[in-house]
Amino acid sequence: MDRTGIIVVTICVLIMGVWLYDEQKYQHELALHPPAPVAAAAPAAAPGGNPAPPAALELSPFDPNLPERTLVLTNASARYTFTSRGGGLQSVALLGSPENISLRWKKTAVTDPNAVVTLNAHALVPTLAILGDTNLVGDGNFTLTRTATGVRAEKVLPDGLRVVKDFQLSSNFLVNVQVRLGNTTDRPLALPGQEWVVGLATPMDVDDNGQAVGAMWYDGNGVQDCSPMWFAGGWFSGPPKSEYLKGSNNVCWAAIHNQFFALIAMPPTNQPAAEISARPVDLPWLLTAASKSVPKGVQTALVYPAQTLPAHGVQERSLVLYAGPKEYRSLARIGDEFQNHADLVMNFGTGYAGFFGIGSFFAKALLLSLNWIHDVTTLGYGWTIVLLTLLLRGIFWPLTAASTRSMKRMQALSPELKALQVKYKDDVQKLTQKQWELYKKHKVSPLSGCLPMLIQMPVFIGFFTMIRSAIELRGAHFLWVTDLSKPDTLWMIPGANIPFNLLPLLMVAVMIWQAHLQPPSPGMDPGQQKMMRFMPLMLLIFLYTYSSGMALYMTVSTLAGVVQTKLTKIAPPVTPPAATVDSRLTPSVKRQK
Repeated sequence: MDRTGIIVVTICVLIMGVWLYDEQKYQHELALHPPAPVAAAAPAAAPGGNPAPPAALELSPFDPNLPERTLVLTNASARYTFTSRGGGLQSVALLGSPENISLRWKKTAVTDPNAVVTLNAHALVPTLAILGDTNLVGDGNFTLTRTATGVRAEKVLPDGLRVVKDFQLSSNFLVNVQVRLGNTTDRPLALPGQEWVVGLATPMDVDDNGQAVGAMWYDGNGVQDCSPMWFAGGWFSGPPKSEYLKGSNNVCWAAIHNQFFALIAMPPTNQPAAEISARPVDLPWLLTAASKSVPKGVQTALVYPAQTLPAHGVQERSLVLYAGPKEYRSLARIGDEFQNHADLVMNFGTGYAGFFGIGSFFAKALLLSLNWIHDVTTLGYGWTIVLLTLLLRGIFWPLTAASTRSMKRMQALSPELKALQVKYKDDVQKLTQKQWELYKKHKVSPLSGCLPMLIQMPVFIGFFTMIRSAIELRGAHFLWVTDLSKPDTLWMIPGANIPFNLLPLLMVAVMIWQAHLQPPSPGMDPGQQKMMRFMPLMLLIFLYTYSSGMALYMTVSTLAGVVQTKLTKIAPPVTPPAATVDSRLTPSVKRQK
C-alpha cells in the first residue's frame, strides 16, 4: 500500500473514531440522567378518571371516554395484562428478567430493583387489537371474561359482526390465541382489510441506543428487518417514509424486537398473513436532558385482506404468541415445533450484515458451544468465554504452529530474497519467477502467515455477531465486569466525559506484545507492514464501546497466541552457504561486503 492509501485509511479511521466518541458521549449523557417525560406529552386526566394518551403519540383509535377494564394472569414465566380497549394483550412482564442491570460507573441509583422487563409497554394499542375501517373497530371497547385457561375478549359491532378472541396461556412464554369473526345477520357481511397488531418495539431502557429495535418478518425463505432508521431515510434507504408494507400472502410470522427480547405473532404454516405493516412511533418517555431527538419505536401488525362473510358465517384464525427473551435454544425448539424458523428472530444477520451467512452459521455454533460449556462446568459466562477461546485456540494450534515455523524459515531466506531483488530489479517478471523458485526449493510459502488469520476470520465474525444477540451475557459478571453484554466502564474520565474501559486497553496491549514476537514476512510490502501496526488501534476504535464479552474473547485469544508463539518449536535455520549467496550478488553488492 502506498503513502496515499495509508493517508486515506488513516483519515477514515480518525473520522470513525470521532463519530464513535461523539456517540458514546451522547449515550453516557443519556444514561446519567433519569427519564424525564416532556411536559407536553404528560398524561392528563380524562373523563372517567382514565389517563389520556401522551400528546406526542398518535391518538388511540379507541374511545378514551369509556372506562377501561384490565385482567391480569400470571404463570411461572410472565405476568400478562389484558385490556378491554381493543380486546388484546396490553403488556407482558417477564418475571425472570430484571429491567435494570447495575453498572459500576453510574452515579444514579436504580429506582426499582424489583422491576422486570415489560414487552409492549406504553403501547396505546394492545397486541391483537384489530384495526381497520371504523365499522370494524367501533368504539374499541370489548367485554373481558376469565375462562378456565385464560381470557376471552368479545364484542358485537353495530353492523352485526361478532368478534371473539380467546387467549390461553401456555408454557415457554407462549400464548395460544383463537380469533373468530362471525356474521350474526341474515345477509352477507363485507369485511374491510384488517391489521392485527403485533405490538410496539421499544428500547429496553435509556442505556439502549435503539440500534437493535425493529420489526421483523419471515417469508418462508428468510427474514427481513425494519428499524426506525428505515423510516428516517438516508443515503441508502431513500427519502423519509411513514409506513413499511411488505409481503405477498407469505408472512409466516411477524415480530417486534430489541436487542434481547421479542414478541412474535405466528400464524399456522398453512395460513400466512397477506402482508406486514410497520410504522414509526415517538417514545417521549425516553426523552432526557441529553436527548438529541425524540426516540423512536416501531408498531407492527399482520395485514389480512378484505373478505365477505356469508349469512351467519364464521371466519376462524389461530395464532401463537411468543413474548420472551431471545434465547436461541428455546426459539429453536419453538421453530421446530411450529416449523417456522422462529429462531431467526435472533437476528444474527443476513446479507452483508451477517457476512452473507458466515456470521450466522458460526454464531449459532459458538452460542451452542458456549451454553454447553456453561452447563457442563457451571461456571459463569466470563470464564466460559475464556474456556471456549482456549478450546478454539487448541483446535487451531497445529495450523498456527506450522505457520509460525514457515514464517521463521521465510525470515532465514531474507538475504537471498534481497540478493534477488538487487539482481532482477529491472525485470519484475523474472524476479517473481526466481522468488517462487526459491520458495519451492525450501518448501515455504509467503502466504503461510496469512492462512491462519483467514481460516480463523469466520470464527471472529461468528463471535462478533453472536455476542451482540446472546442474552446469556446480559448481566453476566466477570472479575470487575458487571455486564458482559456492555462495555466494562469503570469510570468516566473527568473533564473529557470519556468512559474508561479497561478490557479493550488490555486487548491492545497484548496485541502489541504479540506483534513484537512475530517475525515480519520478508515478502510483505513495507506499506502493508506499517498498516499492520495500526491494526490494534483500529480494533480498539471499533471494539472500545462494544460488548466487553468480545474484548474478553480477543484478549484471551491474543494472549494464547503469545504463549503459542513462545512454545512453538522453531525449525533449524535454512540460511544457504555464503558462497551460494555471493554467486547471486551483483558486483556492486560484493564490493559492499
